[in-house]
Formats: sequence, structure tokens, C-alpha cells
Amino acid sequence: MDQVTIYGRSSCGFCVRAKSLCESRNMPYTWVDMIEQDMTKADIADKIGRPVHTVPQILVGDKYVGGYDEFSGYVRQLEAGQAR
Repeated sequence: MDQVTIYGRSSCGFCVRAKSLCESRNMPYTWVDMIEQDMTKADIADKIGRPVHTVPQILVGDKYVGGYDEFSGYVRQLEAGQAR
């Protein structure tokens, strides 16, 4: 599986859940803490190429997946053999 990149904050419950989902499925991921990295939502938007209103923002490889809900759906599809 491609590397998962999660942009978020440690104080964000959905961000923590996204990390936990990767860990429970042994998915390789990179956690980018926007507070530690002194990043704004605009900085993340520049990296992913779309406006950012919430975190987490998640990519799988170079493919933008979305937030936690979209990512958990992606993982479910992946496990069912239906992810694109």
C-alpha cells in the first residue's frame, strides 16, 4: 500500500482516529502535526492543491482522499477489494 500522509493536530479527535486506523491496519503513514510544524490550513492547502477548512487532511500516495470519514470509507473499500 502507498504511504498515507495525515495533516492534522494532536488535539483533534478525528486526526487521532485516522492515525489509530493506520496503526490498527499496519498501514504505513506519515503524521504531519500542523502545530509542531507551524503550519496553517493555507499551508496544507498549498501542499494538497485544494482549500482546507477542517483537519485531518489525508492523502494516500499522491492521491487526495479527504478527511477522516472519507479515509475510513476508503479503508473499508480497500479491505473489501474495491478501492481504486
